[in-house]
Amino acid sequence: MKTVNFPYIALAVGLLLMLVLLKGSETVTDTLGDETTVLPLLTLLIVNECAFLLTAVGAFIGLRYIKSINYQFSLKPLYTMTTLLCILLTIQFTLLGINLWPL
Repeated sequence: MKTVNFPYIALAVGLLLMLVLLKGSETVTDTLGDETTVLPLLTLLIVNECAFLLTAVGAFIGLRYIKSINYQFSLKPLYTMTTLLCILLTIQFTLLGINLWPL
């Protein structure tokens, strides 16, 4: 696999992990009346961190390739949009990780 294709994979896996995180962080009431998340908190935090790193690397590789073609976005519009979505997912995983962390 060429490194330049990594943002496509990062975007697909990142969206899948976002779905897992959103469904797993829903709260349910157990038999004792306590509210807990569907997935354990540590699992949610680990999945979030892995997804953050995956999309951050995808954004980095995408930006590096776009820089190598002198920022001519019209040459690779799909690649540019994929890189932009990786950047947005990285920001979203950062914010979600902050919200998941118990204070």
